[in-house]
Amino acid sequence: MMACLSVYALALAMSRSLPLRGGTCVATRGSVLHMNAVAEATRTDLRNIAIVAHVDHGKTTLVDAMLKSANIKGDDTFLDSNAQERERGITILAKNAALTWNGVKVNIVDTPGHADFGGEVERVLGMVDAVLLLVDAAEGPKPQTRFVLKKALAMGHKVLVVVNKIDKPAARPDYVLDKTFDLFCELGATDEQTDFPVVYTSAINKVAGHEPNAIGTDMSALFDKIMTLPKPKVANDKPLQLQISNIGSDPFIGRLGIGRITAGKLVKNTPIGLSAGPGAKVRQVKVSELFNFQSAGRVPIESASAGEIVVFSGVPDFNIGDTIVDLANPMPLEPIEVEQPTMSITMGVNKSPFAGRSGAKYLTGRNIRDRLMKELETNVAMRVEDTDDGDTVLVSGRGLLHLTVLIENMRRESFELMVGPPMVIEKTENGERLEPFELVGRLKAD
Repeated sequence: MMACLSVYALALAMSRSLPLRGGTCVATRGSVLHMNAVAEATRTDLRNIAIVAHVDHGKTTLVDAMLKSANIKGDDTFLDSNAQERERGITILAKNAALTWNGVKVNIVDTPGHADFGGEVERVLGMVDAVLLLVDAAEGPKPQTRFVLKKALAMGHKVLVVVNKIDKPAARPDYVLDKTFDLFCELGATDEQTDFPVVYTSAINKVAGHEPNAIGTDMSALFDKIMTLPKPKVANDKPLQLQISNIGSDPFIGRLGIGRITAGKLVKNTPIGLSAGPGAKVRQVKVSELFNFQSAGRVPIESASAGEIVVFSGVPDFNIGDTIVDLANPMPLEPIEVEQPTMSITMGVNKSPFAGRSGAKYLTGRNIRDRLMKELETNVAMRVEDTDDGDTVLVSGRGLLHLTVLIENMRRESFELMVGPPMVIEKTENGERLEPFELVGRLKAD
């Protein structure tokens, strides 16, 4: 199979003594665009990054190490605050954190590693300007690495490759870097994207280095590379735009919206607009409380300008993908699109002989349906449909783990329900029956 190497990537491969596979073709896509690009205003005091990787390659451990290196106190997994996350040892929900390094604020988004929670990754990538791609120093790129990297490259993000767990006895950084480079080429990365910077880390030991045999005593090498990533482009002179990418809650101030200000300035207690997208009606609303992120928490602020990731409250009836706009000149963004569900189950009232014996509080179809409607407010990759049975609904998700986490959450919230067997979602196009599949690796010709 032919590997497609850009001019920059070819030089990069030669400098790293990486083997070139098959023939080579020179790609110039994207070069002219960068040469002719008009200079835009940027914020030098801010970086917005997301950390993506295959499951168990050390994303959350790396974020914790970064926070502690910036003198922020906490336990070893304080970002995994959800009970199931701690029990399963995985990240289920995307989370925000922030730190300051040499006067520059770094907003960090920690994302899940399982493909079942890919919807979390897709909707938060719009909040950042660059991506840290973690790769295990022994295993190399894995199936979910392909999925998240493809999404990041499609959005034009600059990627910093972090070869983690470099302290493993079985670490093979040259091989891993070779495979990562091949993956970039397979996914059609541009010249600039294939010329990716690399840093080597052992997140559990909180150390990093620019070379695998020259690891430092702290995380300074990683932060040095982060400082070279793209700065947020700002448009302070344009009308306000803030797309809601996540939803949270607070027991005292209620429902929270989280998003990045793309343009303009957001001021607390000032009339603004809310729209579901281009052509949709604009409602007048007001932000009563405004925060930005600091460490793993948030701090109140009076206003925020373009480039910042903020949290707000006081806006009623909003959904993920809605845009906060300027009332005088509303310019809403297109709604967020995510991959379609691949598997479905039925959920409904327990009609078995053991019904009502679990001691649960919520037993009726209305209780179950209301809870599922609430889930749809934050779980953008899930779908809920009515069935012919009034006591049963069809719930669709991205995989078994995606649906299992929902069922377990409902059980812990004292719901009693009956669950049907999982079914793969099929569809018919041009008379052919199609089913979802996942590409787990490259197929090589004999």
